[in-house]
Amino acid sequence: MQVSETVNEGLKRGYAITVTAAELDEKVNAKLLEAQPNVEIKGFRKGKVPMAMLKKQFGQSVLGEAMQESVDEAMKNHFETSGDKPAGQPDIQMTNQDWKEGDDVEVSLAYECLPPIPETDFSKLKLEKLVVAVEDADVDEALANLAGTATNYEDKKKGAKAKDGDQVVINFLGKVDGEAFDGGQADDYPLVLGSNSFIPGFEDQLVGAKAGDDVEVKVKFPDEYGAPNLAGKDAVFECKVNAVQGAVAAEIDDELATKFGAESLDDLKKQITERLEAEYAGAARMVTKRDLMDGLDKLVDFDLPPSMVDAEANQIAHQLWHEENPDVQGHDHPEIEATDEHKELAVRRVRLGLLLAEVGSVKEITVTDAEMQQAVMQQASQYPGQEKQFFEFIQKNEQALQQLRAPIFEDKVVDHIMEQADVTEKTISKDDLQKAVEALEDK
Repeated sequence: MQVSETVNEGLKRGYAITVTAAELDEKVNAKLLEAQPNVEIKGFRKGKVPMAMLKKQFGQSVLGEAMQESVDEAMKNHFETSGDKPAGQPDIQMTNQDWKEGDDVEVSLAYECLPPIPETDFSKLKLEKLVVAVEDADVDEALANLAGTATNYEDKKKGAKAKDGDQVVINFLGKVDGEAFDGGQADDYPLVLGSNSFIPGFEDQLVGAKAGDDVEVKVKFPDEYGAPNLAGKDAVFECKVNAVQGAVAAEIDDELATKFGAESLDDLKKQITERLEAEYAGAARMVTKRDLMDGLDKLVDFDLPPSMVDAEANQIAHQLWHEENPDVQGHDHPEIEATDEHKELAVRRVRLGLLLAEVGSVKEITVTDAEMQQAVMQQASQYPGQEKQFFEFIQKNEQALQQLRAPIFEDKVVDHIMEQADVTEKTISKDDLQKAVEALEDK
């Protein structure tokens, strides 16, 4: 077997591989000899079929197998010897298309190899770790928001007119063509005006009503209404307003705390504080991580495989196009060309991706089964009632698993680099942290 280099330009490599006819014949004979004890042909006992007959009957099929194995073996030996790591699937072509049995097999091998990643002194990176303390005012604001979601309603003063946000307690009877219909009647029904929980136009006609009023509400059922017998029909609802009630925020006390699963108000405050601390820390990490990536982008430079950059640029262009055209769900759209801006971003992503992958490999950073299980559980929680189907899908879909594994691996590598970097803490306000996070979108 002969391997000779034909291309060596940057990261591009090309080789001519020749598998001699003698080597092929030897491999075919070895395969037939291995199979001979189990072969049984009419006129011969099992295992006693002559090699000449085996070769005549099975030689052609074994020959194709031998050719493929020989080329695969040549590639494997080449990559082990050269140390090259292909950036993508190598291109393999048989060059002597007029090949016939007894000829040598000539094959061309072309690929782009992954670049050598230089060792990097991460201590040169200077980073700020933003720290935000949870203030009492932050906790009070969160408590007020919770109280707002636990709104109670109390009767307003006699004669008060209902307005948006108020709750009216009504008896109603709905009729179509003068006839009452199923589901169109209720007594003491609490309806929050402006909630849009009834047919469009219904709640608007109760604005201004007072307790004791009789209101005739005229509406039209939507054409796509769920009940076919009512879809598109005009209807009249005879409504009796029993009460007009105003919204009253819940008291911030132990009773409110128990509504949200806490043992007491102090316990709820503790839970809110811990949640805010986690939110602030997560947001601060996003800012520090972006600064880290910016620093690495300036600190490290090496050649990149053009095919990887082009593929990443096209993916970026495609993703951004769909974000700008959310109504187009599939891929039935005009061809999308990557711009110089897309290519510039692709260069950054590919370089940083290769760097992080190399650091993770050298430092033997891995994602544990427990970490993957936790990630799968978190993802499954986004599909309530369909968790089982999600688990089955994820177990059979390696690409989906990789999409969960990749960010965990990246974060662990980032943590390792941060441990080597020169990191100083900086205490800032919640508002300044918010501004720093918003600034990420402009980068």
